[in-house]
Amino acid sequence: VAENAASGTSVATMSATDVDAGDTFTYTLVAGTGDTDNASFTIDGATLKTAGVFDFETKSSYSVRVRVTDAGGLSFEKEFTITVINVNEAPTALALSNASVLENAASGTSVGTLAGTDADAGDTFTYTLVSGTGSTDNASFTINGSSLQAVASFDFETKTSYSFRLKVTDKGGLSYEKEFVITVADINEAPATLD
Repeated sequence: VAENAASGTSVATMSATDVDAGDTFTYTLVAGTGDTDNASFTIDGATLKTAGVFDFETKSSYSVRVRVTDAGGLSFEKEFTITVINVNEAPTALALSNASVLENAASGTSVGTLAGTDADAGDTFTYTLVSGTGSTDNASFTINGSSLQAVASFDFETKTSYSFRLKVTDKGGLSYEKEFVITVADINEAPATLD
């Protein structure tokens, strides 16, 4: 079953073999070896269904024990392993290691390092500046790998903060966007004139 599938998703249709031609069967989850995860499933007729939403990163397989009973009341039991299929999940957060830059720092100065958060272990990310809410000052920045860099030298006395919007995209093409504000840190500057 694919992770994140809704509760009640069909996992498998069960069938039984009996030497009595035309026999009918009922299926039940029963206690015994391999019943560890019986509570995570239900049986509807001959269909095994989920009784919850599964997360591959939390648990990748489940064990159930099923009994088949024929019309005459005789039965057979078997343990089954249900595998959870990992699916790509979108990034859920985006962080920047620093929220300020010194005024007068040279163009190309690294402002901070970007980091995406994703439930998929070992996922890789690409970062881009995108239009949308908060993208007012996107042109003042560039991205080099996971490093956010200033395109110009900022002057605190002219502008004290810059707003931009970033998107993190995982290797499966799913993304998350966030608005950031960087403040310009004032530094002591030498006098410009003397009268």
